[in-house]
Amino acid sequence: MALELYLDMFSQPCRSVYIFAKKNNIPFEFKSVSLMEGEHYGEEFGKITPIRKVPALRDGDFCLAESVAILQYLAEKFKTPDFWYPADLQQRARVNEYLSWQHTGLRWQGTKIFWLRVFIPKILGVDVPQDKLDGALEDLNGSLKLMEEKFIQDKPFIAGDQISLADLVAIVEIMQALSHRQPVGSGLDVFEGRPKLSAWRDRVQAAIGKELFDDAHQIILGARESVKLMDHSKLQLFKPKILKLFL
Repeated sequence: MALELYLDMFSQPCRSVYIFAKKNNIPFEFKSVSLMEGEHYGEEFGKITPIRKVPALRDGDFCLAESVAILQYLAEKFKTPDFWYPADLQQRARVNEYLSWQHTGLRWQGTKIFWLRVFIPKILGVDVPQDKLDGALEDLNGSLKLMEEKFIQDKPFIAGDQISLADLVAIVEIMQALSHRQPVGSGLDVFEGRPKLSAWRDRVQAAIGKELFDDAHQIILGARESVKLMDHSKLQLFKPKILKLFL
């Protein structure tokens, strides 16, 4: 049985897993799971992971959830180049440091901005109070400042001279909320005025390859238009829970 990856390309962690597998020529079967359609609550997907989140992996009888765990599993199983998840103790610690921090840092803030600026007003039809947007932007700016001053500093990449899993996980989060030269995701451009972050983004894109980078982010490049074509009815079922979480 071929390795299966259950992905929704609207999801940042799914894009990191997709890019990593493609970049390293890891053979896999793409299993599409639409979060907007509630497919992760289906009976079949529940057999893959009771956590009911994407990405998820099935490798024969072995199933795995959580993007960081999946990335580490793929790196070790397929013996990908060392720079992705370095054997050097301190370099690996730097990667792990970022991967541990990002869950409640950039990951949460990027997700919140995307929902507040795109999904809640465009799909759920709810006006987002300006103070909520302002607060979310303040939190995001704080995390981006940490990205520059703590994680990137004066290095080419987070762990040193080469790209790693940390950079890959970081870039998909940032792309969800902003872009360099055109509105992406939520339509923000917070690379503006951040030359260090912008230069890092360009190095990460070059290391991944522009074609693969653009392929992975294609769906969010036109996120505001894509949401107009979605069937919003199923998401309405979760409206109270979504509004409680973000508002």
